[in-house]
Amino acid sequence: MLKFFKRNKKENIEQIQEAVKPSRDRWFGRILNVLRSSKLDDALWDELEEILISSDVGVDTSLRIIEELKAIVKEKKLESGDEVFESLKESLAAGMEHENSESLWLDDTEITGPYVILMVGVNGVGKTTSIAKLAHHFTQEGKKVLLGAGDTFRAAAAEQLEILGKSIGVDVISHEAGGDPGAVAFDAYQAAKARGVDVLIIDTAGRLHTKSNLMEELQKVHRVLTRLEPSAPHQVILTMDATTGHNGLAQAKSFKEAVDCTGIFLAKLDGTARGGIVLAIKQELQVPILFIGTGEGVTDFAPFDTREFVESLLAPV
Repeated sequence: MLKFFKRNKKENIEQIQEAVKPSRDRWFGRILNVLRSSKLDDALWDELEEILISSDVGVDTSLRIIEELKAIVKEKKLESGDEVFESLKESLAAGMEHENSESLWLDDTEITGPYVILMVGVNGVGKTTSIAKLAHHFTQEGKKVLLGAGDTFRAAAAEQLEILGKSIGVDVISHEAGGDPGAVAFDAYQAAKARGVDVLIIDTAGRLHTKSNLMEELQKVHRVLTRLEPSAPHQVILTMDATTGHNGLAQAKSFKEAVDCTGIFLAKLDGTARGGIVLAIKQELQVPILFIGTGEGVTDFAPFDTREFVESLLAPV
């Protein structure tokens, strides 16, 4: 029995607030004032739509949000800006929540062997750093962690992972550069079982998503793990770079099609004022956000909480 992410709620809220600050200050923090100072007419809806699209929510998602809000205003006969604001928050939170989201990352998870997390994503999105953050958290919770350097294609990828592993006190299983990623996954899982490891996190290659051979290799790694343990990998986490906004969605869709991602680690959210991408991810990918990156340190991330995120994002400036 493992216990995952029993973190200090106050600390999580503070990290979420800090991560969304650029987006809130630039865009979303204006919404309440707009609603209070304007009539509920076409000009208001156009202004809200402009705010959403400018923050990288995307045209389709923005239009859906506005149409849903207009329907709520009409149905409930809302008249004040504050009432509309509260309805907007409820609508956004409901639209971002994933079906059975409570069961995606339980505090108590029962498994028979190492809990296997497969990390995927293109190069440069912060995947290796995200792995280090997760590994550090698990070790701080008293779990025994092992890393697998499955990115055998990128020069120095294994070395980078080994340096991070050493800094947080976690061993890394690696092969020679250019080797078979499936063999790394096999050896890493066998080592994890032999050592009584609680959590095994396997890195993967992240060359351009248009390279069909990369996706084939990811599928092979997935098959290797499933043959070793039918329930593995228990999570396939796609790392996305929040600063790339909608440009990252096409890449994300390719990874989802290849290995059926179970969740997203949205890195670098603190580094962009266009955090509206978070609102688009649910509609575009139908994959839940599990974690958000809130800084560069190994402790700078937080489990994603839909309600707290919306409250923090829309807090008036």
